[in-house]
Amino acid sequence: MAIFKSDDKVFWLRFASTASVVTAIILILVKLIAWVVTDSVSILASLIDSSLDAMASIINYGAVSYSLKPADEDHRFGHGKAESLAGLAQSMFIMGSALVLIFHAVGHWRKSMMVDAEWVGVSVSVFAIVLTLVLLCIQHFAVKLTGSVAIKADSLHYRMDVLTNLAVIVALILTAMGFTQADSLFAIGIAIYMVVSAREILVDAINRLMDRELPVYTLSHIETLALAVHGVRGIHQLRTRQSGMIPIIQMHVELDKNLTLEQAHQIADNVEAAIQADYPDADITIHQDPV
Repeated sequence: MAIFKSDDKVFWLRFASTASVVTAIILILVKLIAWVVTDSVSILASLIDSSLDAMASIINYGAVSYSLKPADEDHRFGHGKAESLAGLAQSMFIMGSALVLIFHAVGHWRKSMMVDAEWVGVSVSVFAIVLTLVLLCIQHFAVKLTGSVAIKADSLHYRMDVLTNLAVIVALILTAMGFTQADSLFAIGIAIYMVVSAREILVDAINRLMDRELPVYTLSHIETLALAVHGVRGIHQLRTRQSGMIPIIQMHVELDKNLTLEQAHQIADNVEAAIQADYPDADITIHQDPV
């Protein structure tokens, strides 16, 4: 398995967050033009979605930059929770905008408004899908490498954007075929999907901010690594949480009471090294208990 240095992770975090902002700005410009030309509420839904992506991407860029700051006297565990705060803000923006979109789509439906120049909307949507897929590849690699919750939340937005643009294409084609309500119906469907996706981000951000334990399989793996170290008779009070890219791990290890301080300290160092090998970014604290 390839081992990446911290500098590599920082580079991909910054690259992914910057690419996200640039992509969002490009998509806003082309979709704004398409909406003005077509007056399609589905295009408007996609435009709102891209505007949210831009806002979220800018928030993410600031949050990622801040979270990468090293620990200081006021933030001994670093600044990683800035990413969770960004995810919380994103989810609120998405839910609010989805409600506005639903009201707009219902009004559009009641007036039975027609869509003009459907081919413009279809062309813009195809362009948006291709550009977004390129960004998703960058984000996928960054998340796989760093585990960043902010980039993961941003990637969710853009996966939603791909589905949104596919829905826009279908809606415009159906509208051109005479199904005048299709545009509004697809817009409402997109808004509902936005709310569902926002809830996922909201729950994840709250769990991080509330210091939720790492997954059960991770706890089990950490326990296995510790118990495999020669001299460790048991462990207890294993506590974990996540702060940005940094897993924070605390535990008590049970050691023979007849060991010298130097021997006990060496075993604790071995436990830390074993865990650090699989979780290189982890902040590990080990307390030694004589048994």
